[in-house]
Order: sequence, then C-alpha cells, then structure tokens
Amino acid sequence: MRIGAKKKPFYRLVVKEKRSKRDGKYLENVGTYNPMMNPAEVNLNHERINYWISVGAQPTETVASLIKHNPVQTEEEKAAAVQTRAEKAEAERTAKAEAKKAIAEAKAAETAKIEAGKVEEARAEQAKADAERAETENAKTENAESESVEAPEAIESEESPAEENKSEASE
Repeated sequence: MRIGAKKKPFYRLVVKEKRSKRDGKYLENVGTYNPMMNPAEVNLNHERINYWISVGAQPTETVASLIKHNPVQTEEEKAAAVQTRAEKAEAERTAKAEAKKAIAEAKAAETAKIEAGKVEEARAEQAKADAERAETENAKTENAESESVEAPEAIESEESPAEENKSEASE
C-alpha cells in the first residue's frame, strides 16, 4: 500500500484480499518500507507474515524480495545492523569528501603548473626580446665603428684620385 507525498513514497506492507484496490481496505498491517532512506528502511513483523503465508496468503514479488533480503532479527541484531549501516554511510561520505578534496587539489596543482608555465614562457620571451635588443645595439655600434673606420679611408681614397689626376696632368 503506497502512502506518502508526491515523489516521496512510503509503503505499508499489508494483508488484503486480492480483489481490493491497491490503497483500499486491508486486513492487517505487517510492516513498512521507506525507500527514501539511504539505505532503505524496512520494518517487518515476521511472525504475522509467516502466519498469513501459512493460511494461504501469497506475497507479491516485491514483498517476497523484501522478506528474503530482510530475515528475522532480534532487537540487538537490528540495532547492530543499523549501526553498521550508519558507519558504512559515514565512511562513504568521508571517502567522497576526500575524493572531492583530492580532485580540488589536483585542479589547483594543474592551475599552478599552467601559471608557472605562463610565467616561464613570459620570461623566455622577455629574455629573447632583451637578446634581440642587445644584438641590434651591438650591430649599431659595430656599424658606427666600421663607418668611422671607413670614413678616413674614404677621405684618403677621394684624395688619392685627385693626386693621381694632378700627377697625370703634370706629366
């Protein structure tokens, strides 16, 4: 029998006649099933379930599965099972939180690595630009020195043809 709000199911395990509606009149409530809990919470009255099965009641496939997977337990066993489920759920939450933290650290490390690569690339570009500037300055100074060295020779070479012309004219 389904009860509960829309999209929040909660079920009562009931004994009813086959001809009655799903949520209609029932003979006896023999347990509850809450699938919204993690893990699902199942409370069964095994004594009454066994009585009704012995007098000819036929459980549905879902109820048979619930009976099979939730055997008869004493109160202490139920408490221990609830405790282990709670510990398991806590361990899963802790593991999930650690996994998220590890992923966040990995992303942060990747970001730092990318930033370091960008900084290193910028330094390399700056060093290359500095080297090019130094090269052009060296080339300019060499050109200036070579021009200053060539200038006297050019002056001498200009004088030389004039002297040659004078010597040719005098002959």
